[in-house]
Amino acid sequence: MATASQSLNNFSVAADATPQNGTLLMPKLQYRFRVIFLNFGLDGNPQEMTRQVVDVSRPNVQFQQITLPVYNSTLYMAGKATWQPLSANLRDDASGIVSRLIGQQLQKQMDFVEQASAASASDYKFSMYIDMLDGGNGTASPQVLERWELYGCYLASVNYNNVNYGTNEDVKIALSIQYDNAVQSAPTGLSSGVGTPVSRGNPTGTVTSVGQ
Repeated sequence: MATASQSLNNFSVAADATPQNGTLLMPKLQYRFRVIFLNFGLDGNPQEMTRQVVDVSRPNVQFQQITLPVYNSTLYMAGKATWQPLSANLRDDASGIVSRLIGQQLQKQMDFVEQASAASASDYKFSMYIDMLDGGNGTASPQVLERWELYGCYLASVNYNNVNYGTNEDVKIALSIQYDNAVQSAPTGLSSGVGTPVSRGNPTGTVTSVGQ
């Protein structure tokens, strides 16, 4: 007879036809995360930006569709990939640090006083890290379970939201961030996901098929 602790192995579904289930893997938790901004604003204070993040969406990619009409049917292929904008909400702190940094970033993209735009995208683009953490804190430093690295970022829109005498909520600033590319990395010893090296090309020079 199985012991009570051994019965926990049955709290999952069998991955194949064998009766062995195995223990359920610990999931990442939504509230264990941090966001790090790099090259953001003029007098960047990434620690304060990180501390005031309320929530952030993770990367979302979409492939355009290529349609190939053939004899009696239709085939489909993946076309160009597009990273969708992500959203982030930050608390508007009483010291004004977050609001000032966001305003500086906007000014890098477009000088609203002089009505002058940046000469090139490299003048204003920044990078971001979205880290999934293990819950450590204090003397037990948090460990990064997964990191999304976002490159070529800029502020697509900024919403300073409203104020209201009838609420007890804090004031937030909503950001929509567009980026050029995202890479997924993992701690040493674990394989990465998006960004993993993949063999490309056809050394034989023969034509391959569309289907598998």
